Amino acid sequence: MKFSKKLFSTLLLLFITMSGVAYFFWYQPKFSNKSNIKSFSSVVIKGNSFTLFRIRQLASEIKKFALTNGYGSDYCFMADMKIASGEKRFFVYDLINDSIRSAGLVAHGSGGSLFSRQIKFSNKPNSFCTSLGKYKIGKSYIGKFGLAFKLHGLDSTNSNAFNRFVVLHAHSCVPNEETAPLPICESQGCPTVAPLFLNELKSYINQSENPILLLIYY
Repeated sequence: MKFSKKLFSTLLLLFITMSGVAYFFWYQPKFSNKSNIKSFSSVVIKGNSFTLFRIRQLASEIKKFALTNGYGSDYCFMADMKIASGEKRFFVYDLINDSIRSAGLVAHGSGGSLFSRQIKFSNKPNSFCTSLGKYKIGKSYIGKFGLAFKLHGLDSTNSNAFNRFVVLHAHSCVPNEETAPLPICESQGCPTVAPLFLNELKSYINQSENPILLLIYY
């Protein structure tokens, strides 16, 4: 009797073990790292749900504009000037997978007065202000701040950007990590990022067959 119980227990344990092994191999694809759910953002972005909703909505408009006008439709860059300068507010947006791929800090124009509480926007020469609107990212060059990319304003609000020498460049005063609630440095109107982040942006720009769009909005 004891022998039969021991044999039964052994056979039961063997059956459970074999079932577990068979389940793992037969159903392994269900445990794949690939997910059918598209995440809106692979980057942790501070802000309320409206901030994220607005990013997605504006990205949708940028994609339509890009497809219609021959710009890069895989990625675009977006800078939300409503977000404090000490928080990451410059986004690399994946237009194909509808997700934020990367984010970094970006300085805005001082408007002639350092660390003013209210950001001033202007398209006027010598205003030292950020100009809102869509930009075509143009050719790269080496300037006084090192690598930089020329910017061509595509809207009435930033049409003077090229003549104002508003460019996408880096500066050591912009850190890699967030400083909020403290602000970061200000520029003379250029969207200025950290050197490491510019190097990351360069890879997207160089890999794109068509010019990438940058949207600066508030």
